Amino acid sequence: MALPNGAGGYQVGDGNLSEVTLGVQSTPVAKTAAATLTAAELTNGIITYTGAAAAITLPTVADTEALVSSAKTNSSFDFSIINTGASNAATLTAGTGWTLVGVAAVSAVTSSTWRARKTGDGAWTAYRLA
Repeated sequence: MALPNGAGGYQVGDGNLSEVTLGVQSTPVAKTAAATLTAAELTNGIITYTGAAAAITLPTVADTEALVSSAKTNSSFDFSIINTGASNAATLTAGTGWTLVGVAAVSAVTSSTWRARKTGDGAWTAYRLA
């Protein structure tokens, strides 16, 4: 069911600006070495990393689409990588079917936010937003 639309947009709730908007967040996924994420780990939304310089690889698009089976072209979700290590970068790498847009390296003691967007059947793009 679509949300009601009025004046060019929609509003969830009654518009009380002093209320906090709550969501649900599972325990973040923690990695300490090079790893290939599962689709469930990716869609958790928060991945922390500490360890030697290493690659964090996205799951295959096939695995992602099996988990997010209702996604259609232009569906998207966001995820973040938080590098808590003091001196080494974690670098996001593309799994089969993925394209990366933006700087893939997440420097020590920084984080990155990404938007995963389905661009077609068997194809997703991860855009670095911040």
